[in-house]
Amino acid sequence: MGSKIGHVAPGFGFLIIGLWHLYNNIKLFSYHPNTFRSHSWFPFPKFRHLELVLIAMGGCTSIAMELFIGPSRHQPLDVDFTIPTNHLHNFEHSSISLSFVIYAVLARALDRAARPAAAQPLTLIATTAAFGQEFLLFYLHSTDHAGLEGQYHWLLRIVIAVSFATSLLGISHPCNFAIAFVRSASITLQGIWFIFLGYALWTPAFIPKGCYMHDEDGHFVVRCRSDEALYRAKSLANLEFSWVFSAAVVFSFLFYLYLSKRYEKELEYESIDVEEPEDSELRKKINSKLGESDTFVFMEKVMSAV
Repeated sequence: MGSKIGHVAPGFGFLIIGLWHLYNNIKLFSYHPNTFRSHSWFPFPKFRHLELVLIAMGGCTSIAMELFIGPSRHQPLDVDFTIPTNHLHNFEHSSISLSFVIYAVLARALDRAARPAAAQPLTLIATTAAFGQEFLLFYLHSTDHAGLEGQYHWLLRIVIAVSFATSLLGISHPCNFAIAFVRSASITLQGIWFIFLGYALWTPAFIPKGCYMHDEDGHFVVRCRSDEALYRAKSLANLEFSWVFSAAVVFSFLFYLYLSKRYEKELEYESIDVEEPEDSELRKKINSKLGESDTFVFMEKVMSAV
């Protein structure tokens, strides 16, 4: 994860999952506002567990990259089978990926084996555990997240904390749309910030003025030549996060307004389609009654004439 691709790739994963959750939560609430109940994952048409499969595959790929593909010797251990200092961050990143793999496996197992009343809260507990481990490992990271890199990761921990808190609240408040909406938006923001972080810290053209990329034990970090340059770089990171956060908020609300209006129209059309058969049946009954009354009047006239 300590590279551009190591941040951009999982960033796209979080972004896709976050948008998928945002879409489904809004759709569910638009269709069933009074009986809304959030879920920690959503089935795909024709392939129910696709989301969980993609999470598990992405996590396993990340673990393989960190422990076997990335290291120069294609294994992270020292000659005496201990973990060397320069590979501690690989194990930490792999542990984060492993927590999401465990969540995906547990969610699928609960969906197949447990009753729905128990599966939903237990799956949310697994989600909370995964986000909690992600936050803890980023907070206790062995890599020196000082300087500009530390500022970007400190801002990332804020977003992870929101995902953790809303997942925790969702266990006791599964019918609260606001909690589900914020959780989905925070996962989306996690993905955006991971992507932004990858490009900002590992693209030389985006390095702030007065700072440079420095190779430290095979790990490139951004260092600044003076305290003034570092202060400016951190301030720019804060501004960038503020702009990205504002854009994510605006997008989430516009997305909600668009989808809610769209599904509201669909519900109106469905209600019209349901009412039309009833109306046509009513007309048939009225016409039949009118036909019967007309026939009766005609027969009376004939009998009177006779």
